[in-house]
Amino acid sequence: MKTVCLYFQVHQPWRLKVYRFFNMGKDHNYLDDFTNRAIMQKVARQCYLPMNALLLRLIKDNKGKFRCSFSITGTAVEQFKAYAPEVLDSFKALAETGCVEFLPRPTRTRWLRCAPRRSLPSRSSCMPR
Repeated sequence: MKTVCLYFQVHQPWRLKVYRFFNMGKDHNYLDDFTNRAIMQKVARQCYLPMNALLLRLIKDNKGKFRCSFSITGTAVEQFKAYAPEVLDSFKALAETGCVEFLPRPTRTRWLRCAPRRSLPSRSSCMPR
């Protein structure tokens, strides 16, 4: 029998609000809390909670022979805590089965793309010699 490894990446980006020239010096909150909450609650209801319930059922039905892994970004965890804590509870229930592995992942991965290329080390300088 073939073995298949299911690996799920979970990420939710922060949405930024429209920040105009006249907001400078007056408003330092750049996040669109209303949109972040609305999207997270919708995605939790339509995606995360049903999928985690399905995975939990598969693990129980297959007596622990079904396994999978997740990597969850820090931004996703922050939004789960703030807007949909029931999603974190569903991930905890999966973890308690012992059939789900959580892999480490950076909190924010895209910021390096903003750095000027000359300020980043070359790939060869990062490799051991």
